[in-house]
Amino acid sequence: MQVKALVLKLMVLCSLSANAQQLADTLFKPTIINPAYQRGTGSVVRIDEAHYNFHTMRGRYLPFARVLEQDGYRVERGTQLVSRENLDSTKIFVIANALHASNQQRWTLPTPSAFTDEEIEALTKWVQDGGSLFLIADHMPFPGAAEKLAKAFDVAFINGFAMKNGGRDIFTIDDGLVSNTLTQGRDEEESVTTVQTFTGQGFKIPTNAQAIITLNDKYKVKIPEVAWEFNKNTPSVSGEDLVQGAYMKFGKGRIVVFGEAAMFTAQRQGNSKIGMNEKSASQNMQLLLNIIHWLDGMID
Repeated sequence: MQVKALVLKLMVLCSLSANAQQLADTLFKPTIINPAYQRGTGSVVRIDEAHYNFHTMRGRYLPFARVLEQDGYRVERGTQLVSRENLDSTKIFVIANALHASNQQRWTLPTPSAFTDEEIEALTKWVQDGGSLFLIADHMPFPGAAEKLAKAFDVAFINGFAMKNGGRDIFTIDDGLVSNTLTQGRDEEESVTTVQTFTGQGFKIPTNAQAIITLNDKYKVKIPEVAWEFNKNTPSVSGEDLVQGAYMKFGKGRIVVFGEAAMFTAQRQGNSKIGMNEKSASQNMQLLLNIIHWLDGMID
């Protein structure tokens, strides 16, 4: 029994170590031809760092922040727990891969909520009253940590890994990427026809939400007990009728939800590029800008 426990612990540590080697690509230098604002004059975008987030403004989401800063936004760290007082000074609140303290170094079930009931109530009311939320929860354990928060907006996360057999997760307008307000942008030059994701999860959306990326029956969402550990007995559900990105209005506010985080940043893992620095994901940055512009009310 002790041997089995030791093996399991080593497997988890190896998995966490591999993910920890994903570092922000500090050489990624975004160029924006038509910025939304003059530098430093735009709306405040606050990136959550108060919930053991795997992606933070000065960490793996540094390139995310750089894109928004180049577009003129004032990007700030959200180091305090969610409260109405903190949210009222924010135009767009970004949550990327929040975790409960118990899962920070242990990517196994159970995956408790990263957010208290009080925080969820405050955040839901803030969006309802006109706030804008960009909620990102990647593969397990991140969907489990944000499940209760997503449910408050009638979004059903699946705490697993969205995978298909072979090939990159590239979505085009003809296959999975939906033509809509967010893929079209402010004008024709900002339209997005192809994006790439990097694993992530799949989730269900309410009827009033619009899909941005849809999965299909080529995908299975595998639901392991330990992150990245799969076997023939690992439960799974079909990717059919699931999405990996969606948006909707909620009361007076707006929310965009994505089940993949790496697509909106630029990382390196050894010699591999992951995210906006990958050639096949060259339009991901424009999708990010379109999302932020919609959350900011520039696109309706």
